[in-house]
Amino acid sequence: MTALKNQEKAVIVDALRNKYSLPLLLRSLKLSRSSYYYQHNALSLDKYGALRCQIKVLFDENFGRYGYRRINVLLVREGTCVSEKIIRRVMAECGLVVKGKRKNQKYRSYKGEITPRVPNVIERNFHADVPNEKWLTDITEFAIPSGKVYLSPVIDCFDGMLPAWKIGTTPDASLVNDMLDDAISTLGDNEHPLVHTDCGSHYRWPGWISRMDNAGLQRSMSKKGCSPDNSACEGLFGRLKNEMFYNRSWVGVSVKQFIDIVNNYLIWYNEERIKLSLRNMSPIEYRRSLGIVA
Repeated sequence: MTALKNQEKAVIVDALRNKYSLPLLLRSLKLSRSSYYYQHNALSLDKYGALRCQIKVLFDENFGRYGYRRINVLLVREGTCVSEKIIRRVMAECGLVVKGKRKNQKYRSYKGEITPRVPNVIERNFHADVPNEKWLTDITEFAIPSGKVYLSPVIDCFDGMLPAWKIGTTPDASLVNDMLDDAISTLGDNEHPLVHTDCGSHYRWPGWISRMDNAGLQRSMSKKGCSPDNSACEGLFGRLKNEMFYNRSWVGVSVKQFIDIVNNYLIWYNEERIKLSLRNMSPIEYRRSLGIVA
């Protein structure tokens, strides 16, 4: 955890002075009296000083992945209500910028017409009224100095929840088949989602097709080279790479360490990452609010 700055310590002292003595607070935070009064006076001149510190803490706690809209949601949860215009200004003044896309990195899995292509049943309609009605899947590649890593997730169109994913170093049949086995294991007896993929070889091999048939799942497939046909899945990969992968140096990070980082991000994505379209909740929080999960 990043060490607190003196300004942040002063904000904490001001917030707790009604409950604890000043000497006790200063000793606990290892802040000198002179530094405290200096920061206290500086904050008094800056009417957004306390808000500035609060926003910095929230931005850092969420790994620099949240822009002003999601920061505003967290501020409201903590009882701080200010306009989004002020939040944008404070974040700009503090240099709190969500880093964007660095380069296009797209894994291509098309290997020719191995088996006949199935129709595009979903037809870019990614809306689902209930969980496990429509699933999307694809493979994306991460190239780091120590090697290449591949991610194969399944995405529920209902709320963007990831029922299952697999991460490996080879984009082979076992990566997608094992992921599908894990995803199928989460289904109830009467749940048979439509599963939409691109026309890559992984989704046209006998192992994938037999698993789909045995579970009673319907296949849907994009046209060759038409990424908008699976844009919701592409959107997940874009968010993942913008928030966790791009604009970072991966020198010295082993493949195993990187896999752990991706896995931890996906857990955070399911359980904590705010989605504005889900009433400012994560997929897990949203399902709990609907009584779908405990």
